[in-house]
Amino acid sequence: MKEKTLSIIKPDGVARHVIGEVIRRIEEAGLNIVAMKMIKMAPAEAKGFYKVHEGKPFLESLIDFMSSGPCVVMVLEGDNAIKKYRKLMGATDYTKAEEGTIRRAFATDIEKNVVHGSDSESSADFEINYFFSELEIVAG
Repeated sequence: MKEKTLSIIKPDGVARHVIGEVIRRIEEAGLNIVAMKMIKMAPAEAKGFYKVHEGKPFLESLIDFMSSGPCVVMVLEGDNAIKKYRKLMGATDYTKAEEGTIRRAFATDIEKNVVHGSDSESSADFEINYFFSELEIVAG
């Protein structure tokens, strides 16, 4: 089933110059990039994006981190894109991520884990629309 998902290369991934390697792995996995841009979120924008985590103890730290530097946001499209990209990213805790995953290769801690990906169709819809208009997404 062809679907779309959001990918974010987080500030640590941008700062460590692994954008190209992350994109290479995405394309190698058979996912198509149908929209992409570099942004720098203000704290209010990061808070709006992560509103699903409201009330959780790590939210303020996450907002600070995600607004600390530029990110690369992308819309990925492909067969079972959500599941495929989540497998490619690896576990949130990079020490538990499988060999060959992005997080296992590049993450430095549980928060600075290089990438974000939508976890469901409903979150993908919200997340994609948070960053992209229909005009910015190339029909796949």
